[in-house]
Amino acid sequence: MKSKYIKQLFCLFLAVAFNGCMDLDETPYSELEESNFYNNELEIIQATLRPFTHMQAWLAFTGQSGYYYHNELSADQTAWTQKGRHGYDGGDHIRQHYHTWTDQENRLANAWRLMWTGVGFVNAAIEDIESIDPAAAGITEERLQSLVAESKVLRAYHYMKIMDMWGNVPIVTTVGVPQAPPTASRAEVFDFIEQELLDNVEKLQPLSQALLGRVSRAVGYAMLSELYLNAEIWSGEQRWQDCITYSDKIINGEGGSLTGSMALDQNPLGPFSNLNEFSPENIFQFPFSRKNGFGYSWASFYMGFSNMAPALNVNYAGNNAFVVIPSAFDAYQENDIRKQEWFLFGPQYKYGTDQPILGSEEYNGQPFVYVNNIRRNSEGQTGVGSMTDGEENSGARFHKYRSGTQDDPNYLENDYVIYRLTEIYFNKAEALIRLNGGNATGDAVSLINESRSRYFSEEDWPDEMYTTASLTLDELLAERGREFIFEGKRRTDLIRFGKFTTASWWDHEPSGDKNLTLYPIPLRQLQSNPNLKQNDGY
Repeated sequence: MKSKYIKQLFCLFLAVAFNGCMDLDETPYSELEESNFYNNELEIIQATLRPFTHMQAWLAFTGQSGYYYHNELSADQTAWTQKGRHGYDGGDHIRQHYHTWTDQENRLANAWRLMWTGVGFVNAAIEDIESIDPAAAGITEERLQSLVAESKVLRAYHYMKIMDMWGNVPIVTTVGVPQAPPTASRAEVFDFIEQELLDNVEKLQPLSQALLGRVSRAVGYAMLSELYLNAEIWSGEQRWQDCITYSDKIINGEGGSLTGSMALDQNPLGPFSNLNEFSPENIFQFPFSRKNGFGYSWASFYMGFSNMAPALNVNYAGNNAFVVIPSAFDAYQENDIRKQEWFLFGPQYKYGTDQPILGSEEYNGQPFVYVNNIRRNSEGQTGVGSMTDGEENSGARFHKYRSGTQDDPNYLENDYVIYRLTEIYFNKAEALIRLNGGNATGDAVSLINESRSRYFSEEDWPDEMYTTASLTLDELLAERGREFIFEGKRRTDLIRFGKFTTASWWDHEPSGDKNLTLYPIPLRQLQSNPNLKQNDGY
């Protein structure tokens, strides 16, 4: 199947880029002359793929200092709590949860470095590809421009996430020029991103299995949907109708699809399974493949210690880091399939048996039970606790992505999802409600109900469906949280709804400081570039 070939090519390229070549008889790529490369379309595609090898380090939750870390741990659903003698880590995760970070956070500085290095990789690819003679490479001018457009739209995605975190940042399109770029306003960065997308999106190829993991027209439309959804925060101007326009392009199939037609996946685990490259709702994803040496790994963040590997019949474990905070877990009703399928909770048993998994820390040798509190157990007291009160079993855990068991032929073949159709449904519904003065329309209710109906039985559904009266903006935010938990979107949503600095959640009191909706420019960057301007409040 062609999609399998594309995935193999993609993942093998990623694996080589990350791990290097161990065959000493091979010619080192660092010694290749540029004039000897870019001789055909495949080599040009390899240049467009290179930034992806770096992008997964700052975007996906396989890294511990990137966009995902900051967008999840500062919000109201997950936390990296201290658990006994583990997880304090200099207070990094505690400051994220309490919104007490400073401009000297190492993880924040690493996120800045990773994300801007990514911009550099894309800029280098664009510069190289734009200099190619299409006739010499054996491709048409139109095809070459499509590949240039792919890289420019990917660069726009980098800038959108950088703008989300820091707001006022430089705009750089050439590697090393200028050496000390000046700060542009957030509105200027927004305009740059918008223009890059509008200039290039129609040059992209439609989404298909052949374009799995690459930047397709559907990806460009999804980016515009997200950009316009957040336009009031990012640029100061509401763009709800534009959000609807580009959401409709995806919903109507104008951007293509992986499976022939865009549709919500009726399997609650379908978009995240080890066969999720075939989910009808996935739009943009990182192709990972254990078979090709670049398997997907979320273990370090969400998995418990090694005692949890036998519970899932897997050969990986984690560092018992992220937990679901009690109020987020309580936001799901008991009859919600997502609560049953997307979390590890309660007693844990060895896979396929009734033999209990045993604890290894505070509950060493005792049956292991995940509980919905971050509790302290001193002097027999239990309670919801705080960021420093956790134990090895505190909090429900992540179980949204499923690797399959070790004997599964597609074990650890999961791709990491960036955009899926459900998000586009939510984007359009929110824009419709906001255009209607904060009141739900029938179309908005239908969009959210189509998503939500997948998670309740036919018997329960009549009591669970939304109406124009019950689908308030606050309820939409709550349902958005339930739907996209663990997907790295929550901080952005809370800011857009005005809740990030004004709402309380587990062990978090609101600061009321609107400056905290932007992170500080890292001090070390200010010291190295005098043309950078620190964000207000830092």
